Amino acid sequence: MSDKDKLNGSIDELRSELGDCQDALQNLVFQKSMQQLEDLSQIKKTRKKIARLKTLISESKILDNS
Repeated sequence: MSDKDKLNGSIDELRSELGDCQDALQNLVFQKSMQQLEDLSQIKKTRKKIARLKTLISESKILDNS
């Protein structure tokens, strides 16, 4: 699903996905601290996804207000 498709989705869906990603990031960081994480790039990818979701939520709020 592209970012434009997500923008058309509801804010609640975006917030739900954001919560899931934040939980996943917390688990990845925990796995890293326990030296169980082999692919460290997953942390970076998850952080970028969180940033994209936050941006989409902000954009949708701005569009709703105008």
